Amino acid sequence: MQPPLKVALLINFKVMETKMRGADIVIRSLIAEQAELIFGYPGGAIMPVYDALYDYEGQIKHVLTRHEQGAVHAAQGYARISGKVGVCLATSGPGATNLITGLADAQIDSTPLVCITGQVAAHLLGTDAFQETDMMGISMPATKWNYQVRRAADIAPAIAKGFFIARSGRPGAVLIDITKNAQVELAAFNYQPCQEFRSYKTHHPVSDTAILQAAALLNEAARPYLLFGQGVILGKAEAELKSFLDKSGIPAASTLLGSGALSQEHPNYVGKLGMHGNYAPNLLTNQCDVLVAVGMRFDDRVTGDLSRYAKQAKVIHLELDPSEINKNVEANVAVLGNCKESLAKLTEAIASKKHESWMAKFRALEQQENEAVVQHDLMPTKVGLTMGEAIHHINRYKADDAVLVTDVGQHQMIAWRYFNYKKTRTQVTSGGLGTMGFALPAALGAQLHDYSRQVICVVGDGGIQMTIQELGTIMQTKAPVKIVLLNNNYLGMVRQWQQMFFDKRYSFTELDNPNFIMLAEAYGIKAKKVSDRADLAEAVEDMFIHDGPFFLEVVVEKEDNVFPMIATGCSVEEVRLN
Repeated sequence: MQPPLKVALLINFKVMETKMRGADIVIRSLIAEQAELIFGYPGGAIMPVYDALYDYEGQIKHVLTRHEQGAVHAAQGYARISGKVGVCLATSGPGATNLITGLADAQIDSTPLVCITGQVAAHLLGTDAFQETDMMGISMPATKWNYQVRRAADIAPAIAKGFFIARSGRPGAVLIDITKNAQVELAAFNYQPCQEFRSYKTHHPVSDTAILQAAALLNEAARPYLLFGQGVILGKAEAELKSFLDKSGIPAASTLLGSGALSQEHPNYVGKLGMHGNYAPNLLTNQCDVLVAVGMRFDDRVTGDLSRYAKQAKVIHLELDPSEINKNVEANVAVLGNCKESLAKLTEAIASKKHESWMAKFRALEQQENEAVVQHDLMPTKVGLTMGEAIHHINRYKADDAVLVTDVGQHQMIAWRYFNYKKTRTQVTSGGLGTMGFALPAALGAQLHDYSRQVICVVGDGGIQMTIQELGTIMQTKAPVKIVLLNNNYLGMVRQWQQMFFDKRYSFTELDNPNFIMLAEAYGIKAKKVSDRADLAEAVEDMFIHDGPFFLEVVVEKEDNVFPMIATGCSVEEVRLN
């Protein structure tokens, strides 16, 4: 009986040899998921994970941001450009709660994100221990999935499940909270990627019946109109969208986050939707007879007053997320599934057509907008510079695949209106949540994915000061981000509303700003300030020529407004040119 006992002891010894700290399991799990970049900020409750990171240099890269909100927005920027899952680390308590804005932003904009936070030891949970916060309760409304790990053995399965949930189906934000004892305990590491689990359905087969119903409506339509959103990009359906438009001849307009899914030079492209979108795409929504929505959710900024939105039209909705079907706009035909598949099938089913007279209506209204708005923005008669001029000059020097990252406000809408999108995944902005302070760290994350690609960060003087400390991260990483500050010394969008709807009662929207040039230079970033029209083109050229990060401050008109505009509560056909 003695030999079998010796064998058993030897086997047990080998099992013990394969065990490792939970903190090492965290890093090994991230490497197994092919995470190449982590953004984060260390602290007490996550310190074992940071200690483990020390031993994996060369296998995974960590970027130390200057604030946890900077880390999560940087992870968003990385995810939006790369198509991969963004990853960030933070400690417990205030470190973890500082991630909430980014989690909510990522969730509403369908950005795949996994945030890992440290937590106090399991035996201290519920005792109000130092830097203990109920991250499960706080993060639940802001995430697609959250989970608290209290044992080292549960770390790898939780991370595998988190990555799968973050990137599958409609992407979203995941938070995994790991207690400190789980990080220091020993457990065996045997990573198994998650590919499915009960009750979570990621794939919906496209209904051939729905395709035929949609095709029948389109084949009979005299004034069909297509709206496309970020779902086209997330579904990698850009080629399928182009093929559908080439065959159908249908005019097409983009949402904010859908920008770049179709080149603006495509003959069917008619502009941008929404509160500050283009005149024709908004106005003619209420004149089409069939409205096709692809990978978009009928956000209120697109629809205006829902009770007066496209009531004359039959609606075809191609959408991956079942919860978006009939949520805001009732569909006559709902085609559930990835639009890469549904668009391809619909293209096969429709007749080849041209809609020249219908398209001509868009072009006529486009000319009206050019005369009333665009000429003012791009070829102004005012003494002061306009925001549109700066974007116009950026277009002259940027590469076709240059990435535009914007903050939130007037500059965001102007940059979106005038930036020339030719390639997919060239637009990074905070859409659904409208997060000021988003742009600077998001641009950093986008740039760190690819140092060779142009990343242009357009910000306002209000938003940049919410995360301006991330200039320090740009300094440390030497990320060659081109930062363009459009400075009007106001919280511009709020001021515009105060001017138009509150009798010019400018309540707490004017800003006394620092010397931004000195501030940028203090971080070792080359900087230049322009307030004269004659100097703008040369300054923009200098920015693009410079090998490294560059900070360009453009002083613009203080009380310039963004038009067209659909006021809150108005119909899309009440879009204003002034």
